[in-house]
Amino acid sequence: MLLAVAERRIGIIDRLWRLIPDHRNPVFVTHSLASILKARIFAIACGYEDGNDLGFLRTDPAFKLACGRLPEGGRDLCSQPTLSRWENAPDKRSVIRLTYALIDQYCKSFGSAVPAAITLDIDDTVDVVHGRQQLSFFNAHEGEYCFKPIHVYDVATGRPVVVILRPGKTPSGKEVRGWVRKIVRRIRQHWPKTHITLRGDSHYARPEVMAWAERKGVDYIFGLAGSKPLQAKVEAFADHIRVVRAEQDAAAVRGYIEIRHGAGSWACERRVIARIEATPLGLDTRFIVTSLNDPEPETLYARLYCARGNAENLIKLHKTQLKSDRTSCRCPLANQMRLILHTAAYWLMLAVRDQIPKDHKLATAEFNTIRLSLLKIGARITETVHRVKIAFAAACTEASLFRHIMTALKPPPA
Repeated sequence: MLLAVAERRIGIIDRLWRLIPDHRNPVFVTHSLASILKARIFAIACGYEDGNDLGFLRTDPAFKLACGRLPEGGRDLCSQPTLSRWENAPDKRSVIRLTYALIDQYCKSFGSAVPAAITLDIDDTVDVVHGRQQLSFFNAHEGEYCFKPIHVYDVATGRPVVVILRPGKTPSGKEVRGWVRKIVRRIRQHWPKTHITLRGDSHYARPEVMAWAERKGVDYIFGLAGSKPLQAKVEAFADHIRVVRAEQDAAAVRGYIEIRHGAGSWACERRVIARIEATPLGLDTRFIVTSLNDPEPETLYARLYCARGNAENLIKLHKTQLKSDRTSCRCPLANQMRLILHTAAYWLMLAVRDQIPKDHKLATAEFNTIRLSLLKIGARITETVHRVKIAFAAACTEASLFRHIMTALKPPPA
């Protein structure tokens, strides 16, 4: 029921189902597209990521009530075959519109407040396949046949921007530029004057991406793979760090240096920051490249770039706790549709968590904990002529929190 009221507040499912063509005769329609998507997305959020779980959940009173049907007298929800048909129904044009709808949902989540600047974390993750699905490639680094979907999140809020299915190989510069261009263009349709900064690892430090970003006024902070010319430029400073560590007999000594560097494939020199750490085991040197002129090298690397690690936590919520790696369909359009559905479930879980008071122990909890504490709890559902009554156990530990979230998520009176 919390998911249902969260959906009424943010409208992510209502946004999606309207973009899927429905050529059925309305006279013979038993399950509307809205109810089909609600059943699927609510099930994903509650930990039932497989479509055949609907074989049992379609008669569950709470699921029926959340999807707008009476728990006892209402018709059962859709079956697994009906659900699977609609996961595979959208064509390429529809899937593109649905993917753009995720970006629209991100922008609309700010309401009337237009942010002056946003920073987007862009990263890919491995999605192991167990068959011969289209777009699956053997990745030598992972040692598996896999997909490598791209995840994009807002740094300040942790909200998902978009998730894109792609082949299981390292993206090329042209491919990354194409995705980034589409994402930025869609965001600027909503916020023309918002300043955008991109942050990612060395996969995205491609000359095509950086040149495009500089032309379009988009800043970036990317990891940069080391090379012999780069190592040569910081060798004197690295030797100084090594000597300091030896003199102090310290466990580790770390230093930062800024240089200008232009690789052979770059059209110009760019700002590069090197983080050099000396330990008894030797030197560890890491590089980043950025279009930002400020702040200082240490702040830029340690506080801005290294904070990128939080994106992995967000991907974990999406991938392992909402099981978005269940991309087992043969057609890539159906697999992208699944990523869209799992991202919608992410939005609902985020909407519930955002209403938890900041001083509560669940305010920063992972989705699994929220699911067990607030969603999958026992209740008695009674249907009468005039009302449906839900009675929790007298010892329900989170009853007051449940009441608080339900009240906070209720849409304001018209």
